[in-house]
Amino acid sequence: MRLNEARVIYLTAGAAGMYCGSCLHDNAVTRGLMKRGVDIKLLPLYTPIRTDEEDVSVDRVFFGGINVFLQQKIPLFRHLPGFFDRWLNNPALIARLTARAVKVDAKELGGLALSMARGESGYQRKEVMRLMKWLREEGQPDLVVLSNLLIGGIVPLIKKELGVPVVVNLQGDDVFLNELIPPYKEQVLVEMKRIAAEADGFLVFNEPYAAAMGDMLEIPTEKFRLTKLGIDTDALSGMAADCAEQRGRAESESCLTVASFARLCPEKGLDLLVQAFIELKKMPGMEKVRLKVGGWLMEKDRDFLEAQEQKLRSGGLADQYEVVISPDSEGKRAFFPGIDVFSVPSVAVEPKGLSVLEAMTCAIPVVEPEGGGFAEVISESGGGLLFPPGEASALATELATLLRSKESRLEMGAKGRQHVIEHRNLEAMTDSTAEVLQGFL
Repeated sequence: MRLNEARVIYLTAGAAGMYCGSCLHDNAVTRGLMKRGVDIKLLPLYTPIRTDEEDVSVDRVFFGGINVFLQQKIPLFRHLPGFFDRWLNNPALIARLTARAVKVDAKELGGLALSMARGESGYQRKEVMRLMKWLREEGQPDLVVLSNLLIGGIVPLIKKELGVPVVVNLQGDDVFLNELIPPYKEQVLVEMKRIAAEADGFLVFNEPYAAAMGDMLEIPTEKFRLTKLGIDTDALSGMAADCAEQRGRAESESCLTVASFARLCPEKGLDLLVQAFIELKKMPGMEKVRLKVGGWLMEKDRDFLEAQEQKLRSGGLADQYEVVISPDSEGKRAFFPGIDVFSVPSVAVEPKGLSVLEAMTCAIPVVEPEGGGFAEVISESGGGLLFPPGEASALATELATLLRSKESRLEMGAKGRQHVIEHRNLEAMTDSTAEVLQGFL
């Protein structure tokens, strides 16, 4: 069967109003496949998704986050009639109730994660059977794709009742798992290994992440398929133009800016960047360099962000940095102009890192960890520099190297932009994904 003759159902986990890299990727690749005539439906789980571009997901939510939580905590909700569940799973209601950030720590979600991983044997059995009914009667898929393995409790049932291939995109499952506390972490890991054995294959964007997840979940190497991560460079043309105009207006290098745009959390290395910036400011010629960080802030990470700001203030840099918290799409577009060097020094192996590609599209040179998800992209493109993972002093040194050389910044920025436009665009990502999915048919 050819992909264009198949029906594909893509299950993606909404992130409660947050701009989520997985949602952005899943929506973009679904949109790309739709343009090619593939019969594919993007189904949100937990909450509606939030994207920068056109949202192509189905206007329906399965495993509604409110309902899932109530069924976990209160036995009565596991037995209520269907009309009540439909009301709780209404996308508009869920969107309203999850519009504001809530301090929900992954460490407190062990029981829920374990129950979800157990599928029809968990407390959310009603939700599992409702989704299965829809897949049988309306979806009728030839292939099912999941955005991560944490929503994979339904995989064994899909395999048993529908007999179709199921593939899983691994996009950060490890971060959530590592935050769980005993005994839930060990129990959830056992369930995920069980589910992983049932899946037909796993999609990843880089080999380092495949190796890390293979070790964690005991997945054989032959089950992994590399797909190309890309972005819609046409949609970013306005942001790139704003960046070019800003550079064109620059009269002097007296005030340069180092920036990062990612979730404001320990995994993305914000504390490492802050330490590197403090060391950078002590170097000759770096006295006027500024730091700009932005991205989504979860309530559980607010204390972490405050601690990083306190480090800057204690170092006498209170007026030398800016934090842009949870901007909308217009705020994001306004963030990138004026940036001279970009870095997301993730301490975990980076599964995606879309903002690095966005910075490169804007001709901004990047500095990233060696061996991480973007080492290959930087080596291929020449669009930035690499530093040993976790070493703040080394990061500061590489940032200074670029900040001292306008010629290097312009050259690397141009190379990075050309590489993303030619090899990491939406069409390239769609080509790569379509080829891999075809292999499972």
